[in-house]
Amino acid sequence: MNTKIQSHWLGIILITITAISCSNQQKAGQAGSVPIAIGIKEYPVIAVKSQSTQLYKDYPTKLQGQQTVEIRSKIAGYIEQILVDEGAMVRKGQLLFRLNANDVQAMVRSAEAQVKVAEANIFTAQVNVEKTKPLVEKDIISKFDLQSAESTLKAQEAQLAQAKANLQNAKANLQYAQITSPADGTIGNFPFRVGSLVSSSTVEPLTTVSNTVKMYAYFSFNEKEFLTLTKGLEGKNLQEKLTKLPDVSLILADNSTYEKPGRIETASGLVDEQTGAVNIRASFPNPDGLLRSGGSGLVRIPQYVDSAIIIPQKTTYELQGKHFVYILGTDNKVHNTEIEILVGNLKDSYVVTSGLKVGDKIVLDGIAALRNDTEIKPKLVEAGNLSENTSRGLGIKN
Repeated sequence: MNTKIQSHWLGIILITITAISCSNQQKAGQAGSVPIAIGIKEYPVIAVKSQSTQLYKDYPTKLQGQQTVEIRSKIAGYIEQILVDEGAMVRKGQLLFRLNANDVQAMVRSAEAQVKVAEANIFTAQVNVEKTKPLVEKDIISKFDLQSAESTLKAQEAQLAQAKANLQNAKANLQYAQITSPADGTIGNFPFRVGSLVSSSTVEPLTTVSNTVKMYAYFSFNEKEFLTLTKGLEGKNLQEKLTKLPDVSLILADNSTYEKPGRIETASGLVDEQTGAVNIRASFPNPDGLLRSGGSGLVRIPQYVDSAIIIPQKTTYELQGKHFVYILGTDNKVHNTEIEILVGNLKDSYVVTSGLKVGDKIVLDGIAALRNDTEIKPKLVEAGNLSENTSRGLGIKN
């Protein structure tokens, strides 16, 4: 009897232990799967695609009129009148300054008198020659006397020529007292006012006249940019290749875009040894005179990029001047990869020139918390249109 009771209770104990053991194993299995789910974080990723876009790059420039002429006095005199104002538009031949010409007029009168004296001397010498000739023919006087008279006549003729030259110079100086514009253009500043004494040796010009109907914009490329810009253009020489370049824009000091497009016309034949720069000149029409010499701005050069890989800027990080992205591997681990970019006026985007290919998946957000070979839970999202230009890239005033 006791043996049966002991066997019954032993069976119950074994069943209970087995049930508890199975329950603990099931809980242990469930608990072991929780850390794996919690340790992998979800990140949005995008698939790299190719798009076409128009890029812009800006270069600081200084503006100069196609012709800037210094106005100087050729004679010494006091400024008697200033007949135009600073900044005025003038025409070629228009009177700008009038100098006090009293001294020059006196020189003209003196030169005229010298001409009359010389003419009278010639008349006397001619009479003397005519009187001497018959006397020589009759052997009353020697031939030497005739030669002497003829020599005197030639000397007087030379003096007359000299007197006439002096008169012409004096009259020219009298004309120089009225200073006119040598070209169409815009008047500069006046460092001298009425009553100032000026001369040909005065260091500073009276003013300048800038022909601004056509404006030159001077800027520079580095050597690599210049080669990239001109490579592949048709033409037997550089000048012909430059004619194939697209029109350029001028961004004014107020960040507005000048309404008339320009053209790149010339490039210097030398690369600056110190800066590695190539000097470039673009021209812009300026019929309304809005642009002024000495002004500043930006020359904007467009560049069309076909089938470009464009990614959001926030997918990249910069380290020691290099750009990196996190590419998703087949094992759902990310790998930091160096890329090369082409910076343009795109809205929050970069054009990638190397390091990525179409179809690669890159992490879109939260890359600051990532490290190389970090495993993530990817969530594929659409990046949208990445080829949109910024307002500044389109020349719209901010």
